[in-house]
Amino acid sequence: MTGIPIGSQEVIFSAVGYERLKLRLQVLPDSILDLHIHMKESRNSLSEVVVTGTMKEVSRLESPVPVEVYTHKFFQKNPTPNLFEAIGLVNGVRPQLNCNVCNTGDIHINGMEGPYTLVLIDGMPIVSSLSTVYGLSGIPNSLVERIEVVKGPASSLYGSEAMGGIINVITKSPSKAPLVTADVFGTTWEEYNVDAAIKFSGKKFTSLAGLNYFNYANPIDNNNDGFTDVTLQNRISLFNKWDFIRKDKRLATVAFRYVNEDRWGGQMNWNTEWRGSDSIYGESIYTRRWEMISKYQLPFKEKIMLQLSYNWHDQNSYYGILPYMANQQVGFAQLFWDKDFGEKHSFLLGGTMRYTWYDDNTPGTLSADGLHDAPAKTPLPGVFIQDEWKFTNQQTLLLGYRYDYDRYHGSIHSPRVAYKWSPDKNNVLRASFGTGFRVVNLFTEDHAALTGARQVVVNEELNPEKSYNSNLNYVLKVPSEHYYLGFDLTGFYSYFTNKIVGDFDQDPNKIIYSNLNGYAVSRGVSLNTDLSFNFPLQLLAGVTFLDVYQQADRGNGKQKVVQLHAPKWSGNYLFSYTYKKKYTLDFTGTFSGPMRLPIQKNDYRPAYSPWFTLANVQLTRKFTNGMEIYGGIKNLFNFVPKDPFMRPFDPFDKTANDPVSNPNHYTFDTEYNYAPLQGIRGFLGVRYTLF
Repeated sequence: MTGIPIGSQEVIFSAVGYERLKLRLQVLPDSILDLHIHMKESRNSLSEVVVTGTMKEVSRLESPVPVEVYTHKFFQKNPTPNLFEAIGLVNGVRPQLNCNVCNTGDIHINGMEGPYTLVLIDGMPIVSSLSTVYGLSGIPNSLVERIEVVKGPASSLYGSEAMGGIINVITKSPSKAPLVTADVFGTTWEEYNVDAAIKFSGKKFTSLAGLNYFNYANPIDNNNDGFTDVTLQNRISLFNKWDFIRKDKRLATVAFRYVNEDRWGGQMNWNTEWRGSDSIYGESIYTRRWEMISKYQLPFKEKIMLQLSYNWHDQNSYYGILPYMANQQVGFAQLFWDKDFGEKHSFLLGGTMRYTWYDDNTPGTLSADGLHDAPAKTPLPGVFIQDEWKFTNQQTLLLGYRYDYDRYHGSIHSPRVAYKWSPDKNNVLRASFGTGFRVVNLFTEDHAALTGARQVVVNEELNPEKSYNSNLNYVLKVPSEHYYLGFDLTGFYSYFTNKIVGDFDQDPNKIIYSNLNGYAVSRGVSLNTDLSFNFPLQLLAGVTFLDVYQQADRGNGKQKVVQLHAPKWSGNYLFSYTYKKKYTLDFTGTFSGPMRLPIQKNDYRPAYSPWFTLANVQLTRKFTNGMEIYGGIKNLFNFVPKDPFMRPFDPFDKTANDPVSNPNHYTFDTEYNYAPLQGIRGFLGVRYTLF
């Protein structure tokens, strides 16, 4: 080893995202040292590289936009088969199940509904519209390197659907991935999950191929309502990513993913023979999905990047007797110029084109005369610009603007400004203001309600939803010789106008769409804390306070309506301790305060949920050969919601109009949900990594 003086020396190794490693070496004359260095991932993630906030690779500490980063190691502390379940450990992010039968779900950020959350894969808007219903369950954790979360509107860079926030799934790089990985686990509910990946390479490429298989085929009805507590699923997901070696280290990558899933839920004696019948109730969904993502640096002196993505999503489903057949294709292209004018001035200029093709068997995609099929075709071009100035080592200003054109809504403008002040390395203050927008596709978001019995009515020329957002973030690091203590405090306020709502009550034969005569607000405070000691103990805790509501005129003056499924208080916690570098004990969980729930008139069920927590415990044994064995208990306190169904004994409402047996005119309902119906269960798994 050259450069190290002879004698006893202390050598320090450092790398972005890893803890510094100090070694005491005895260097002899003419000695050759062959060192194999194994570094731990840093518990202080502020040094990690992030891309979501500004579309440029910067350290999290330097980013003027607050970005939260969670690595795959974080999600292994409570192993789950997909992203939808895993993301629940993030403070302020809530995976919400919207149906107790088919387990359809979406992801809420700061209390805003799922359509306001943009899910990206490697920066590409792959999961959107139709695919948000079941596509989130098809993203396996095996392909995830890290997840970046931006809370609050980000339309100035990412356009429509980014009004509530962004979840960017950064997939593993083939060149940096292990040679072989495998992760297999099962639960006492007879759920089985297999994740496996292998890397191979040639002279001009490195490729990573992965497989995820999940199976749950054991109907359970612990609450004795006659329905499955959890949707049965049989899903396979294949993933393949290629990195190509090019001249001057220019980037070229392409990735493919295929998902095939068969899921059903319903009455315990249902099988495919009853699909679509009115004898035994079941909800059966067949999903097929293809995705392609690519990124290519053009062969110019300037850094010009071309990004392309395409997804094809097909859904064949029956909700009781109601068929829903839909197909969606989304193509996306983005070209941007990334330019640095010196060390303190960064510039970004780009253009995008998004094209959505959508067809289903509802009135939403019929011609005006109702005689033939007329798929919805939605082009959405846009341009964006971002200018970032670092005035001093302590101050950074970011200005951004985006222009989009929609053929129905016309021109849409989305500016933003962000400012970062860091007086020293332990204090960071960020402030931002911006606007967001969302061009709404009515039919992909309310497809379950669009039946042949209802006529879709638009009483006015709908304007795009707009938001005005402000955000104040403060990060405090308290390093010490014996511990590290970190605080991340954020206050946010978003004001929404032109919210598009559907009126299902005015006429039972119609859905009448209009812009909300009023406004909506999402405001609150979020705090994340991190306490790590110089011995292997780490404590994480987060809490979020929300106030999310609409102020609307419903004909009798303006009234405040609290947002459904938006608890005022929620949070997460994590305790992790490692003994002798072999055994790790993880105690993780989330908690939630009361949230408003969808109820019927004269409903006997509470309008608000109770306080509850979902806790998990796991013990992991690590071996020197790359093997890990882990096991534990999920939902440790066995919390399960009460009365999830209304009238489960009459799912087809055959006797709903009987005034004697049903004086309150209740109807079958599956949407009264605030927590999973799956109770306590054990799990056991094995994980293997070969570098």
